[in-house]
Amino acid sequence: MASQEEDRVTAAVLVIGDEILSGRTQDVNLNAIAKYLGAYGVDLAEARVIGDNEDDIVAALNALRTRYNYVVTTGGIGPTHDDITADCVAKAFGVELQEDEEIVAAMTARFGEPPNAARRRMARIPVGGSKVINPVNGPPGFQIGNVFVLAGVPSIMRGMLQDVGHRLKGGKVVIARTVRVDGFGEGVIALPLETVAKAHPSLSLGSYPFFSADGYGANLVIRGRDEGEVAATVDELVAALQAVGVTNITRVDAEAAGQAR
Repeated sequence: MASQEEDRVTAAVLVIGDEILSGRTQDVNLNAIAKYLGAYGVDLAEARVIGDNEDDIVAALNALRTRYNYVVTTGGIGPTHDDITADCVAKAFGVELQEDEEIVAAMTARFGEPPNAARRRMARIPVGGSKVINPVNGPPGFQIGNVFVLAGVPSIMRGMLQDVGHRLKGGKVVIARTVRVDGFGEGVIALPLETVAKAHPSLSLGSYPFFSADGYGANLVIRGRDEGEVAATVDELVAALQAVGVTNITRVDAEAAGQAR
């Protein structure tokens, strides 16, 4: 029987753009991608943010695409000189960029005239790649091998994501359950949580403290692919917490559990 680790399908995200690193633009795509992939049983295992440097992008892309089942890139596919993602992806795969006639035709129809040289940059796809539909605005992204190249603008990126899911060979979806503790700090929770975590190495157990005007506490999140083991571990954790005097324990329902982090 295959282990849960062998069954795991993984992905990485490569966020590209000097504007992210400078703080001028705040990335909100990572959260959306992680949730989207998770629904298909694909674990987001790594994320990198990298500037607009060709050598660095190529090196990062080659490292990630050989380590993980899938890579999603965001940013750098616009019309300006610093939009170099398509060039870098083509270089990483050792292929040429080719202008797509359908994209050029769509641009011509949209603008009422053939696109200028800057806009034509967005019509290039690496040889062997396929288009990722952009239902929002502008040209599509593309896929080549196990790499999906998407826009950086959040609304456009989310639209492109809808054409990614059916291409994935997903895994078993991760189940998350949350035990909420009110009025006790992590210093009290730490030992019972560690004990239960060591007893279930195939699961992920994490503590996420919260502080508000109404009080403090922590959400203890149990994540795994075996629903029975996850449910049993919730029971073990509650018992372990009670054994050290922790009260005010709430089992959060399944729908809310995904929001507890």
